[in-house]
Amino acid sequence: MTLARTRLAALATSILAVLLIVAGQPAVATAEENPLAAAFDRAAAEQDVPRDLLVALAYAETHLDGHGGEPSASGGYGVTHLVSNPTNHSLEQAAELTKLPVDKLRADDEANILGGAAVLRAHADKLGLDEAARKDIGRWYQAVAKYGNATSPELARLYADAVYEGLGLGIDIRGVQVKPQEVTADRGDLANARDLNARAVASPDYPPAAWVAANSGNYTASSRESSYNIDRVVIHVTQGSYAGTISWFQNPSANVSAHYVVKSSNGAITQMVRDKDVAWHAGNWSYNTRSIGIEHEGWVDDASWFTDAMYRASAALTRHLCDKYGIPKTRTGIIGHNEVPGATHTDPGRHWNWTTYMNYVTGGDDPPSWTTTVDNATAGQFTASANWGTSTYSSQRHGADYRFADPVSSSDPAWYSATIPSAGTYHVEVWYPSDAGYNSSAPYIVATSSGNQTVYVDQRSGGGSWRSIGSFSLNAGTYNVVGVSRWTSGTGYVIADAVRISRS
Repeated sequence: MTLARTRLAALATSILAVLLIVAGQPAVATAEENPLAAAFDRAAAEQDVPRDLLVALAYAETHLDGHGGEPSASGGYGVTHLVSNPTNHSLEQAAELTKLPVDKLRADDEANILGGAAVLRAHADKLGLDEAARKDIGRWYQAVAKYGNATSPELARLYADAVYEGLGLGIDIRGVQVKPQEVTADRGDLANARDLNARAVASPDYPPAAWVAANSGNYTASSRESSYNIDRVVIHVTQGSYAGTISWFQNPSANVSAHYVVKSSNGAITQMVRDKDVAWHAGNWSYNTRSIGIEHEGWVDDASWFTDAMYRASAALTRHLCDKYGIPKTRTGIIGHNEVPGATHTDPGRHWNWTTYMNYVTGGDDPPSWTTTVDNATAGQFTASANWGTSTYSSQRHGADYRFADPVSSSDPAWYSATIPSAGTYHVEVWYPSDAGYNSSAPYIVATSSGNQTVYVDQRSGGGSWRSIGSFSLNAGTYNVVGVSRWTSGTGYVIADAVRISRS
């Protein structure tokens, strides 16, 4: 029955294209013209899962790259990261559900996407999502969290939040698009789980980072620098997602760890092994004893993971480590995993920009970089109506205070003005305090060169640090560049605190 409906839909699309051509109009591009987009459409229809959610899940896992069937560090395969390891058997589950061979699920994008959709639907069924509930994309949150197979409620929330972040900000990669949309994620019991992005438990060695301990069987307890001198920083790429890597280092089957893990989208950092202890990251015991290992979310063969936010955050960490332990801020003291003697790994790979990274480490800059920060109290650059109140309630605020307002069915935006030096592409980050009572889908408006674009941010989590909302084409001049609108179906106060705009 599903196959018949799919064929009828394809036939109708073909007829529409012919009619448009006959009428002298260009045919509308369809997913059938992009095999990857078509695979998401078909899998979502066949398994009755929201298509945009399926894309967002795959984006959070792999940026929609199947990596030619090569496994991730935790044994995950394909666009939707179907896993086969001692504690996660989603690959085998997908094979059972779809009746497709494991080898095909590993290497074939279309099969893998169908397998991911089937596993996600199985989680939804087990949670009791009926047909009506499945139509509400926010109700899938806990099924998404189950898909991540996290080792704790905190990591389950971190994983699911990353997926839903993609829905709010939108996705456009490899010919597959998801438009930014208002979604209120129903976290259920996970609403009470600690928000790791908010760093509720600070790192003992680097306070800007969160602390999540690796499994004690994945590193060696030590007393560095009494027992060993620390004279190296080793740069790694995770070959997997941020949440997945943290979860893997907590898995006793992993036999691997690093001291720090850095997130791609916003540069969030989690420490997992104390500096004094020996993480198992370099594949060389001598280098393990003398170095700090930093993992970066992403894949060595995909440059899209290596964001400016990641470079800046990681460089600040490395600069701190160099100052603390007397490590030279040179390529002698800061090396790639591939430069460790006897290394079999290639990370960080050819897409890692060592020039940019080392400039940030040494306190320089990578021309033509430009950044401006506008706070809600910046004179002459912030405007808001009297409907916006002022608060000092949250310690996560940027500056002395921040603004808040109830959501309404009218825009009434708070605006941040800036002087953009020249037309081009700029990266926009936002700062807000997070709270369970703040908005689940706050609209941020960016005045791009082609008109206003709106993205949506869940302000219930991820506060107290800079959070990327994307890169945008901006005109030169002084004008209102970023606004926070009150027009949303999301629940809770809409918050306006600060924005940062950087030349990409």
